[in-house]
This record gives sequence, C-alpha cells and structure tokens, in this order.
Amino acid sequence: MACKISNSLFLCLGPSQRPIRSQTIAIHSSTASICHLKWDNLLVKGINHRKGIIPLRRNKVIQAVAVPVRPSSADSAEYRKQLAETYGFRQIGEPLPDNVTLKDVIDTLPRKIDDVKAWTSVLISVTSYALGIFMISKAPWYLLPLAWAWTGTAITGFFVIGHDCAHKSFSKNKLLEDIVGTLAFLPLIYPYEPWRFKHDRHHAKTNMLSEDTAWHPVWEKEFETSPFLRKAIMFGYGPFRPWMSIAHWLIWHFDLNKFRPNEVKRVKISLACVFAFMAIGWPLIIYKTGIMGWIKFWLMPWLGYHFWMSTFTMVHHTAPHIPFKHSDEWNAAQAQLNGTVHCDYPRWIEVLCHDINVHIPHHVSSRIPSYNLRAAHKSIQENWGPYLNEATWNWRLMKTIMTVCHVYDREQNYIGFDELAPNEASPITFLKRVMPDYA
Repeated sequence: MACKISNSLFLCLGPSQRPIRSQTIAIHSSTASICHLKWDNLLVKGINHRKGIIPLRRNKVIQAVAVPVRPSSADSAEYRKQLAETYGFRQIGEPLPDNVTLKDVIDTLPRKIDDVKAWTSVLISVTSYALGIFMISKAPWYLLPLAWAWTGTAITGFFVIGHDCAHKSFSKNKLLEDIVGTLAFLPLIYPYEPWRFKHDRHHAKTNMLSEDTAWHPVWEKEFETSPFLRKAIMFGYGPFRPWMSIAHWLIWHFDLNKFRPNEVKRVKISLACVFAFMAIGWPLIIYKTGIMGWIKFWLMPWLGYHFWMSTFTMVHHTAPHIPFKHSDEWNAAQAQLNGTVHCDYPRWIEVLCHDINVHIPHHVSSRIPSYNLRAAHKSIQENWGPYLNEATWNWRLMKTIMTVCHVYDREQNYIGFDELAPNEASPITFLKRVMPDYA
C-alpha cells in the first residue's frame, strides 16, 4: 500500500491554546479508492480567516511506503468537535462505512402519504401568502422589508408543495400531483417539469462532480478562463451567493437542448404555462397597481423566495469537510446521509417552508412527504446519529460557505478564491471583514 504523508503544519491559536499538528494521509488501494484522513487539514484551511490564526507554509508532500495509523476514536471525535466549532456546525458526522447501503437507511424510515396533511400544507401556504400580500398593501414604507420577508418565505412554501408533487410524495393520484405542482410553481415563474427532470438527477447524483445538477464547486480551469469571468464567479459565489439560484433557474430550465427527447413534450407544456402566467398575470398586476405595485407585490417576494432557495441549497450540501467526488469514487449512502446537512432555522421559517430544512431524510428517500420529514429524521438520529452533519443556522456557518467553499480541490475539497487570486479577491476579503463570525 502506497501512502502519501504530508509533513506537519502548525497553527498559532493564541497563548491559551497549544498548536494543532496537521497531517494528511491518503490510502490508495488496488481499486483506486482513497480514504482521506484529513480532519485536521480541513481545520487548518477553514479557520485561516479567523482572528489570531497564522498559517505557516506547507512542506513538500513526500512519497513513502508505510502503514498509516488511523487516529483513535477519541482523537477523531476531538477533530470533528473542533471542525464543528470552526465551521458553525452543531455536529460533524464521522465517515459512513463503505459497506452501508442506501437501502439499509431507507428501510428505517416512514414514507406514508396522508392526504389530509398534504392539503393542510397547501392551506398553510395559501393563507400565509395571502396574509403577506395584505401586509404589503397596508404596511408603511419602513415596514415593507418585514412584509416582503414574510411573503417571500410564505411563497417558498409553494415551492415545497410542488417539490413534494415532483417526488410523487404529495398524493397517490399522479395526475393531481402534476396539476398541483404546476400551479404551485406558477407564481414563482418556475417551469415544473424542467425542474423535476433536473432535480431527479440531483438526487441520483448528489455531490457527484459534473453530474449533480445543483451547485457544485467551481472548476479551476473555469476560474482561470478570463479576468472578467473570474470576477463574475467571485461575486456569484461570494456576496451574491444567496441569490445565485436565479442564475441556476435561468440556465437550467428554459433551454430545450438540455433535455432528453422523451422529456421535451412535457417541458414545452410547463414552459407554456409559465409564459402564459407572465403574459396574463404580470400585465394584470401592473394594470391594477402600476410598475411600483409589480415590484412591491411580486418582484420583492420573488427575490425573498430565491434567497431561501439559494440558502437552503448551499447549506444542505456545502461545507469544507463535505467532498464532491468523481463517479468512480462516489458512494450513494455516503453522499446522501454523510454529504447532506440538517440545519435548524427559526420555527416560523420551518413552518412556512414545510420543514424543507430537515433535509437528510429527504435525500435518503425522496418519497418521504414533507410532513413526515421530522419523524424520519428522528429515526435516522436513532439509527445513524454518529454519521450526521447537523447545524443551527448561524453567521459563522454562512461565512464559512461564502468565503471558503469555492474551487474544487481533490485533497482539500475546496480552495478559496483568495488563495488562488489574492490580488483580485476583494469580494471575498470584504465578506471576511464584514460578516459576523459568531455561531
């Protein structure tokens, strides 16, 4: 067995803490599988932006023939505890064993469809959205941001209802699911069938490089294409990241060339519905309330929805310790259980968004209805708790994602833009300077 052992890195953590020794060990088997023992390497990378921490230069990696010694369970737990504190997580799970299959996990979960609960979720979303529109119509200008925040969160619930329909977890009547899903997506001008086809691929290929249709790390060759594109990518994955789902919406869902021939007919029907809504709904809003009314009643809540769409998505699958892998290294159970994050938000957000933040069970089995996600997560905690990544939303979590998780690197998972292009990374250095760092 050939092993690559990197020499030590030391961090100065202040007078009250001893330096932490860092090493990376990669075990290459005959099947080309790689087991990385690099919790401490990730710790070094993840906290470079924090005050009082000074990274020293890395020594050259040497080749050696040796049998690496895995850290004891206590050491490993301590590494994960430090990583969790550094990245803003409540818990970082230990690596899932290779012999665990996705079916092993699925067999422990509740997936029954309940029509009453499904239509209750529709009632919650319609009522909360109507309340939001009422608040916008009555609120003085200085309270409009609060009304927009509520309404944007409420309309995110429409997306989650359509999301359940696309996964065939809303009703036993599949035609009804397609109708409800299409209608739920219309206020968001989101084409239902194109999203469903691409989202199914995201579930089948979660955290797989090139194949996952949700967000994945930037390729270094993309980053180096041109100065203009490099700057655009920095802004997109930096300050504008909470609204990057708008770019994803435009790029992935309106180009017929991105779909298989047998999908195109359904895609065209969805696109026709969206364009019809725009052609009829938008002029009506403008006719009744003017351009400013269109901005107040539709655009601002829509931007609020995309804030949540982007935030939920990046928190679900993005962290310095969560790898994206090539298809020949990818493991379904590890990607869905170990590579998905559960994050708690204020309860009113979770209610309006139908627990979409309870995301690990949804990735283990997408057929679990949103109203069963909490029970499913409890089951997963009981049976697979040590392997889970869990957090409560906090500024350090967001700062880590937005300032560290940028360009793909096989050894470290991510390299920050400011490491590759320090003289051009002003959007990232700005975020590091102004974003709060408390968890």
